[in-house]
Amino acid sequence: MDPTRKQKQEAKQQAEQLMRNIGVKGVRLTDYEMSIAAQLIDPGTLSIGWQDIGGLENLCQEIKETILLPLKKRHLFKDSVLMQPPKGVLLYGPPGCGKTMIAKAIAKDAGCRFINLQASSLTDKWYGESQKLASAVFSLARKLQPVIIFIDEIDSFLRSRASHDHEATAMMKAQFMTLWDGLITDDNCEVIVMGATNRPQDVDAAILRRMPTSFSVKIPDRAQRLQILQILLGNENISPDINLSQLAGETEGFSGSDLRELCRNACVYIVRDYMRSNNVMEEPPEGITDQLRPLQIDDLRAALERLKESRHLNPMNLVEVTMPVD
Repeated sequence: MDPTRKQKQEAKQQAEQLMRNIGVKGVRLTDYEMSIAAQLIDPGTLSIGWQDIGGLENLCQEIKETILLPLKKRHLFKDSVLMQPPKGVLLYGPPGCGKTMIAKAIAKDAGCRFINLQASSLTDKWYGESQKLASAVFSLARKLQPVIIFIDEIDSFLRSRASHDHEATAMMKAQFMTLWDGLITDDNCEVIVMGATNRPQDVDAAILRRMPTSFSVKIPDRAQRLQILQILLGNENISPDINLSQLAGETEGFSGSDLRELCRNACVYIVRDYMRSNNVMEEPPEGITDQLRPLQIDDLRAALERLKESRHLNPMNLVEVTMPVD
C-alpha cells in the first residue's frame, strides 16, 4: 500500500494535460518522470513578456543573445563547440528586482520546454526516492529537449554542503550534480539548468562551477525606476499633474517589486475615497454612471510615506548582493 498513491495519480493527470497543451506526443514516461512533468510550464498561460520588464534592456538583450539565440538558431552554431548555449545559468541580486520575471519571459520566448522545478518535488520520506526523483529530472529533460530547468531560490535547495547534512539530502545533492555533469559533457544535449537566488554566497561552490554564466540583477537606478513606473501606470487612469520623473527620484533604493507595491497602494486610496463618498450597496440614480477618479500625486505620496515606514522591517531591500570570490 502506497500512502502517496493519490498524490501521484493527481500529478500524472496534471502532467498528461500539460504535455497535451504543449504538444508533446509519443513520449513514454516513468512514474518518477510523470511527477516532475507536472511542473512543466505551458508558455501560453504566461502573461509576462520582455516588454513588461522595465529598466533591464541591456541585461535582457544579453540573455537573448547568450541563451535564446543558440536555442532558436541552433543550425547557425552546429559546427562550433564554444558557441553552444551554456548548460548552467545563474540570476542573482537583491529580492524584488525581476529575476523571476526574467525567467518567465525566457519561458514564454524560448520556444522550448520549461520545467519550473520545485525543491519540494525532490523530497520524499522513503529512503532512496529523492535520488530517483533527481534522476527523473534529467531523464525527462533529455526526452523533451530542448528544455530549460528553472530552480527559484536555488540557495535553499543546493546550498553549501556541510558534515552535519542529513545523509539523504547529501545523496540527493550528489546525484543531482553527477547527472548535471552528464549534461555538461554532452555537446548534443539541449538542456539548460537556470537558477535564481538572493544569496549566491550560500550556493555550493560545486554548483557555481556548473553555472559559469551569471547575470547580476541589481537595484534599479533613477532612469530604470522611471521606466518601471511608466510600465506599471501605463494602462491606469492617472492625473496630468503626476510627474513620474520626480517620483522616480524620490524612490531611491526601491526595487521593482517595491515600485509595484507603491502603485498598488496608491490605487487603494482611489477605492477608499469612492467607498466613503458613495453608498456602494445601492444602484446609482438613472442616467448617472459610477466612475472612479484618476490617480493623483497625493495618492502616490501617501503610499510612498507608508511604504518607507514598512521598509524599515525589510533591510534586505537596501543590501547589494555580490558574487563570492574564489
